[in-house]
Amino acid sequence: MSGHSKWSTIKRKKGALDAKRGKIFSRLAKEISIAARAGGGNPEMNPRLRTVLNAARAQNMPKDNIERAIQKGTGELPGTTYEELRYEGYGPGGVALIVDLITDNKNRSVAELRHVLSKNGGSMAENGAVTWNFDQKGSITVPRNGLSDEELFEKAIECGAEDVDTDNDEVCVITTAASDLHVVSQALEEAGLIAEEAKLTMLPKTTVQVSGKDAAAVLRLMEALEDDDDVQDVFSNFDISDEEMASLVES
Repeated sequence: MSGHSKWSTIKRKKGALDAKRGKIFSRLAKEISIAARAGGGNPEMNPRLRTVLNAARAQNMPKDNIERAIQKGTGELPGTTYEELRYEGYGPGGVALIVDLITDNKNRSVAELRHVLSKNGGSMAENGAVTWNFDQKGSITVPRNGLSDEELFEKAIECGAEDVDTDNDEVCVITTAASDLHVVSQALEEAGLIAEEAKLTMLPKTTVQVSGKDAAAVLRLMEALEDDDDVQDVFSNFDISDEEMASLVES
């Protein structure tokens, strides 16, 4: 397990998901608004909106927040116009980074991203410098609900998944073709597995092993990027041994 999957595991073990609930709601609201603006406010006719609404409900996002985000996206309420941006970079130890932003001020966001990277041993890269080493996939996180690895795998494959990661005791991460994300998410919902998170992800084709100071520095950079209000997601190809990861999580 590496990069984005490993980082998700680290965040869960550190309890960062609960500690940053407000930030999760903010990011979901942006995604809801963009989905509603692009495909309308009816989730039955807008697969992207339906998928993110399932994730929002799984995170116990208040209904009023969800409705306001939809109405801002459709123009029924005044609101900020967001744009989606993607930047590439490098982190400590030469790891590759892809950073997705949702922002209402591109210049501010880029300046802040440069600052965070520079302060934490990273740097910006040119367009295409690292994306060649990643495949775009769908990623769906669902609670295990007491199901065994075999039951989860069987349900996911029946719903059209490509792969299933059952390493976590609380959730499993289901990988799909990028084009199948919304279809598989809906099929899983109908099978009783409601997504905590469903989104497009970037999975590395090759990884970079980091250890010692580089490993600690990479995790500091990842945390700093995630703390940026405009950063929606971060993907990387770093790999850290399970032993070292355990000590870093505890520290």
